[in-house]
Amino acid sequence: MDNFAATLDHAADRRPDTVVLAEGDTTRTNAELLQRVQALAAGLTAEGVRRGDVVAMLLPNCVEFLELVYAVNRIGAAFLPLNTRLAPAEWEYILGHSEAVALVADAEFLPRLAEVLPRLRGLHTLLVPGAGAAPGGWTGYEELVGAHDGAVVPVDDVPGSALQRLMYTSGTTSRPKGVCISHANLLAKNLGMIIEFGLTARDVTAVAGPLYHVGALDMGGLATLHAGGSLVIQRRFDAAELIGLMAVHRATTVWLAPAMVNALLQREELAQADLGSLRVIMSGGEKMPEARLRQMLEVLPDVWFADAYGLTETVSSDTFLPHSHMRAKLGSVGKPLSQHQVRVGDEQGRDVPAGEVGEILIRGAKVFSGYWRDPEATERAFVDGWFKTGDVGRLDEDGFLYIEDRKKDMIVSGGENIATPEVERVLYEHPDVVEAAVIGHPDERWGEVPHAFVVVRAGATLTSEDVAEFCRARLAKFKVPAYTTVVGQLPRTASGKVVKRELRTMPEVQDS
Repeated sequence: MDNFAATLDHAADRRPDTVVLAEGDTTRTNAELLQRVQALAAGLTAEGVRRGDVVAMLLPNCVEFLELVYAVNRIGAAFLPLNTRLAPAEWEYILGHSEAVALVADAEFLPRLAEVLPRLRGLHTLLVPGAGAAPGGWTGYEELVGAHDGAVVPVDDVPGSALQRLMYTSGTTSRPKGVCISHANLLAKNLGMIIEFGLTARDVTAVAGPLYHVGALDMGGLATLHAGGSLVIQRRFDAAELIGLMAVHRATTVWLAPAMVNALLQREELAQADLGSLRVIMSGGEKMPEARLRQMLEVLPDVWFADAYGLTETVSSDTFLPHSHMRAKLGSVGKPLSQHQVRVGDEQGRDVPAGEVGEILIRGAKVFSGYWRDPEATERAFVDGWFKTGDVGRLDEDGFLYIEDRKKDMIVSGGENIATPEVERVLYEHPDVVEAAVIGHPDERWGEVPHAFVVVRAGATLTSEDVAEFCRARLAKFKVPAYTTVVGQLPRTASGKVVKRELRTMPEVQDS
């Protein structure tokens, strides 16, 4: 059976009393988890959720997140994890574009959802976890589970090509695109990671990054569960707390974005804690500074630091730096997962010689089938069956991949992708802005943050705070420009395209 939900039934049959999920004081054994998942699946069905429907989740890291993954897939539906850091207008667009029929949201987000929900007519089911009575229009998550306790719901035998989830990514357009991930994509990724890292039922993965992101959800998370292992979940990342959790729960693996690695390296506890059980740290999300790699290897010399490269469109985990070359190939993101291929091509898609830079292309069973309701973008994303990542890299003579640059104009801030057209679109809505361009500004903490360059209308004045205030109401906080520079004109090519490389060399960017 290709449905990911069936992996829980296998685990519950073989190891019913094993604690598979732990978050704070909340734990679930495999048997308990299966019982609750079946009740939730029955409840969702009673609410009108059907095979092929999309169920959205706006949740911090929690046990309920994983319960929903299993329950939604169990009935043949697909889940949609929403980035909790987005602005209400961005949630509204994604919920509408995805045609989601149900939304499960933590109580902390309800006030911000209130303004957009009346316009989302397709949502017929609203669930909120937590104790106490649900607010008007919402149904209590625990109430729904309790009402269907004891239900037996078989796993829907969907084909491998069926949609397992939708994940929206910023891409390089002014609107996020829905990435269609199938059960077969997930299966290929999970099995590849199980082979790569030797994951078994004895593994405990610490989940500290956001589960709405493929890093935390897929690089360890679902692969560990597939292998029969367990997860210890941190609601929100805190470096000191994570170190303690890994020590207490004897974690064996963890995924960390570069910003998280940096935060851990600032804590004295990292060198003091008993992390003898930890064998693998996976990383990715943006290019890892080699200085940070060296520091981590000094503090935890016995741990396999597997720097990685991956995308939402490939369910993450495209390449990993093998343990055998962890130091000899420092700075490389390694070689591709089993049964997958990575190559570097020129503008025509032809292979370039070793050592030369070009676009990274990927082929394999975990590569997505296309973008939701966007055939044009899907067609542009592939060439002769290879996914065109838009990222620039090189392969050395031994076949190890090195990342040289990111997607054109993409800003990666604290592991979060920010498409500059998204920010530019909002800037152009300001009545005093005539032209706008956004680039990444180097930042010690976040890697980079948005820097806006604007041309204002005659007689108008605009400050950085004016721009930030305008954008805060329309964009997620991390997308709001941290810097704004007013210029007389933007540098352009003869064809009218903004030359962003010239903006990156301006003193306002280099000297701050």
